[in-house]
Amino acid sequence: MDDSVLVVGGGIAGLAVSRALRERGVPVKVAERGGAGSGGAGSGGLAINLPGNAITALTALGVGDGLRRLGRPTGRREYRSARGRLLFAVDEDAFWGDGARPRCVRREDLLALLGDGLDVTLSAPATVSRVRPVAGGAEVHYAGGERAKHGFVVGADGVRSVVRAAVTDRAGTRSSLLSAASWRFMAPNPGVDCWTVWSGAGGAFLLIPVDDREVYGYASGVRGGPIGDTPEWLQTTFGDYPSPVRAVLENMTSVYHSPIEEVRAPRWSSGRCVLIGDAAHATAPVWAQGAALAVEDALVLAGLLADGSPWDTAGARFEQRRRDRVTHVQDATDRFSRAAGLPIWLRNPLMPVIGPRVYREAYSSLRSFELP
Repeated sequence: MDDSVLVVGGGIAGLAVSRALRERGVPVKVAERGGAGSGGAGSGGLAINLPGNAITALTALGVGDGLRRLGRPTGRREYRSARGRLLFAVDEDAFWGDGARPRCVRREDLLALLGDGLDVTLSAPATVSRVRPVAGGAEVHYAGGERAKHGFVVGADGVRSVVRAAVTDRAGTRSSLLSAASWRFMAPNPGVDCWTVWSGAGGAFLLIPVDDREVYGYASGVRGGPIGDTPEWLQTTFGDYPSPVRAVLENMTSVYHSPIEEVRAPRWSSGRCVLIGDAAHATAPVWAQGAALAVEDALVLAGLLADGSPWDTAGARFEQRRRDRVTHVQDATDRFSRAAGLPIWLRNPLMPVIGPRVYREAYSSLRSFELP
């Protein structure tokens, strides 16, 4: 048996846990079906919003200096109506502090940063078709028919995780309460200088500056209904929104449509198999916690695997450490998703009152993060 840790998936979660394990002297190998640092087919040209707890976790991972050279800080949030009226704003610099300033970075740049200098054995492309817990480890089956046994397997393989079947017989996936699907894209910056969302009866349209030249965009519905899979849906839904939105609609690049699927798995581990990141708990991106929770997971799990305790108990200890924090994010996501579906005549008057409070309730407990 190979006594290394096999990480299935070479996206943000997989690279983060590989890096954390390598730093702690734990032998690790990576199997990625799409090539090194693929991060999801079709999404490599997009950007990613990193809230303060993601910055804290990435700094703890040892890439904080490099991260500060990427993208642009998002020091302020503005929530606006479909007609452009400011409903409320949040000073994110003041909320998170200098050491954890949120930023928007290009996804490919973040993947490159996580993979920079990472000296691990990488099998790519390598499609894992099945994982089976066995005594003292796990047996891994590959699509080409090969088999290998490892001392531990980490499922960092996203919403459609293959490893999840080794942990639970329940798929655990569901459509988001907020919207069945979303559009993500890049565009020339139309003059937006902060995180800005416009929300109306039909949908929400978010723009975040990556730098002075380009913005990252995200658009979805707000009541869980179907979202058109052609760009005409964007024009129909947002064509009468304020001028920055209209300008972006005319100049979108790297346009990517996908369902919003959440994972509410009843368990994240079985024997020496553990799920992390989206494979364990993918959540609608209301609070931008996908990468943040994934990197936190990576740090916690790596610490547990390196602390000298039996690996047979690492999965249960990991769940004990992480379940409450993840549940908090899931609950906050559900509450916001239901509120976003309220009629506009009720939602807009309420937003200046409840919006800042909801923001604080979602993020306050995430400002602190304790490593094992």
